[in-house]
Amino acid sequence: MDGDVVKRAQTIELTRTLAEQASAVTYDALPEPVRALARQCVLDYYGVALAGADDPLAKILLDELAEAGGATQASIIGHKARLPALSAALVNGAIGHALDYDDVNLAMPGHPSVAILPGLIALAEQRRSSGREIIAAFVAGYEIACRIGMALGPGHYDRGFHATGTVGAFGAAAACARLLGLDAEATARALGIAGTQAAGLKSQFGTMCKPFHAGKASQSGLLAARLATRGFSSRPDLVECEQGFALTHGPDFNPEAALATPPNRFHIFANLFKYHAACYLTHGPIECARSLREQHGIAPDQVARMTLSLDRSCDRVCNIPVPTDGLQAKFSLRQNVAMALSGVDTASLGAYSAATATDPALVRLREKLVLDFHEGWPQAAAELEVALTDGRVFKAQHDAGIPSADIAAQGERLAAKFDALADPALGAARSRELRETIFGLDGLPDLSALARLAAH
Repeated sequence: MDGDVVKRAQTIELTRTLAEQASAVTYDALPEPVRALARQCVLDYYGVALAGADDPLAKILLDELAEAGGATQASIIGHKARLPALSAALVNGAIGHALDYDDVNLAMPGHPSVAILPGLIALAEQRRSSGREIIAAFVAGYEIACRIGMALGPGHYDRGFHATGTVGAFGAAAACARLLGLDAEATARALGIAGTQAAGLKSQFGTMCKPFHAGKASQSGLLAARLATRGFSSRPDLVECEQGFALTHGPDFNPEAALATPPNRFHIFANLFKYHAACYLTHGPIECARSLREQHGIAPDQVARMTLSLDRSCDRVCNIPVPTDGLQAKFSLRQNVAMALSGVDTASLGAYSAATATDPALVRLREKLVLDFHEGWPQAAAELEVALTDGRVFKAQHDAGIPSADIAAQGERLAAKFDALADPALGAARSRELRETIFGLDGLPDLSALARLAAH
């Protein structure tokens, strides 16, 4: 990092400015489309957490934390157990990300809701906060996470940091600070406390540690806000100061990017929901393969060779060449293209398994795929070329980084996704009641109904 960048960073009070923005967010000032998107984020989070509640990591974490005991302050989604709020934030964050089926924002770049909501909800349960307070706090945390992600630029993620764990901790801290009613000075300290805890490495993708990052981010953010409330000290410029978070965690810190106004004024408008149960950067390739299969009736045994073109950053995110289990398959470009071209339902949780990852037909097909990485492509864009044995060649393109412009239609699609995820865990009637309760979040006096309905 050269001296000019350090001096420029130190002249911009980024942490304080972001803290002021977070502390100023109010429910009444939020446009209704922003509120609607917040409700959709909450719905999607509960759906994926319910589906992930039986993942093996849940039992490990619950067993470990139950041994420690403590006050029963907050509920665990998909379980009857209640734990201290900090423990609940960790478990609920981990199960929410266990299936890698939760929402994304490329400004972070990472998974905002699963890093922010678990700690926020645990705190809200403890404080008996209203739905309106939760919506305002969530949006405050969401926007701060995206702004800090923008400041860090692509270099932070490219260097190997998992932004859901690192940047997500800042978002969780901002959200919890807002719910606690902290002023800008205390919120800046909370951001500093979160930043000194923030961690997460991309080398852990394909293991239980990836969802663990989300849980730790939420737990760290909640702890940061609570400590700031008690007067715990921290630098109020931790993001931008020399030897601070930004200058030690990436090569291209750009504070101006954090302060720029996003399209439509809010980063949440660029939220991307998942409809395939795999790493988001595999979604463009999946859509390309699905399109070619549906439009041209391509069968796997007709394929001679395939070329997938996409941004080079994907190589270090989701390019496990020979996956051997379901978790690794979620991070394999070759496997996902083979599955989609073979008609495997990539929206189904059961599609990602050891049996699928080692299926001989899928292995033969994925071995025909060549990856062609490019510099400077949109990160979620892909082009797939398929050459058939009879000489015909077909191409398809898809950019999964473009958010839906129709929020209402998106809500209907998310409701269907939620039902598919929650019905097996709760039963259809209870699942519908939970869905309607979340869509009516603005009118809830507290979260007791959500806690009751989401317990299993």
